[in-house]
Amino acid sequence: MDRIVKKKKWTTSRILTILAVASFAFLMIYLLFLRDKSSRLYVDQNQLTIVSVTQDKFQEFIPIDGIVIPKNTFYIDAIQGGVVEAIYAEDGDLVEKGDTLLKLLNTAMELSYMEQETRMLAEINNLQNTKLSLEQNKYLRQKEIVELQYHIDLAEREFERKVQLHKNNVIADKEFEDAERDFIFTTKQLGISLELQKLDSISREAQKRDIETSLNRMQDNMRLLRRNMENAYVKAPANGKLSSFNLEIGQTKSVGEHLGQVDLIDGYRLEARIDERYVSRVFIGQEAAFSYSGKVYQLNINKIYTDVTNGSFKVDLYFLNDHTPKGIKRGQTVQVRLSFSGETDAIIIKRGSFFQETGGNWIYVLDESGDFAYKRSIRINRQNTNFYEVMEGLQAGERVIVSSYDSFGDKEKLIFK
Repeated sequence: MDRIVKKKKWTTSRILTILAVASFAFLMIYLLFLRDKSSRLYVDQNQLTIVSVTQDKFQEFIPIDGIVIPKNTFYIDAIQGGVVEAIYAEDGDLVEKGDTLLKLLNTAMELSYMEQETRMLAEINNLQNTKLSLEQNKYLRQKEIVELQYHIDLAEREFERKVQLHKNNVIADKEFEDAERDFIFTTKQLGISLELQKLDSISREAQKRDIETSLNRMQDNMRLLRRNMENAYVKAPANGKLSSFNLEIGQTKSVGEHLGQVDLIDGYRLEARIDERYVSRVFIGQEAAFSYSGKVYQLNINKIYTDVTNGSFKVDLYFLNDHTPKGIKRGQTVQVRLSFSGETDAIIIKRGSFFQETGGNWIYVLDESGDFAYKRSIRINRQNTNFYEVMEGLQAGERVIVSSYDSFGDKEKLIFK
């Protein structure tokens, strides 16, 4: 007899249909809500520079090139022009102040000097003759007065005798009057001569002062002429080492032309140029250091030159306590670390090319698994030639990519192959 067969509720086709619908629904949910939507790029980890973030001492500084020059230098310039006739010293010689270094020949100046000297000597001779004439006139006036005094004495005695004889009526009135008139005339002459002597004396003293002034001026001019001629012999201005002294016989040198210099053997300093961006951060006394022969030498800025040339300005650095390295030479170039701060504890990362693309605003940080790296915002503050100081966004122990990001575009995640 027929029996009722129950229809199966969970058939294979039904189960497959439910599974397909569920899988589709899960896929849609994953695609819409669960999938990592960040852009990504597959890269070769071996081609990247990966470093660890560390906490260590940090000091802000910049490297600058310093040129070793003597602490004090005397420059030798040609005071007068001429042709190099003789050379008495060589570059590198130790010289003493006043040593003759070379002779410059200037024929035109020598002839001019001889003419001026002859003219001045003649003028000096004329002034001295005038001075002698004044002295002679002085004694002539004195001689004249002495003679007048002698004649007055004779006239006075003659007049006194005539007075007595006239009283005794021995001589005539005319003879007495002539004696009296002669005595008065001679007396008046003496008075006039004395007044003339006084005037001559005043005039003579004024003339003598003028002559002395002129003679002194002429003597000064003569000394100046001789000194100018002595300038043909170029002499060392100080004790020290002769340098930049490269001359040849027959060379022509103009007035004011640089001939060489004498470096005082009292130590060295460094002359350096600094980028104009740092002009507001450089100050007198600022510390610097450089390594030489395994030792570190400390310096500080002693002078700042305000002129900015070709985007940089010049400073002079002096060794602290004059502690100059042995064996250092003039003209040698050394690299100096100019400090902008003292050492402080900081989170730091090694410098790298990533900074050019990010400006220090973000960096790729490796996941703890080491399988990928992702973008993270950071804030970089100070920097030196080796490290960046990170103020925000990183912790010590994390690893970051510091090589160039040129080929990464704007990908948010880097997957390592």
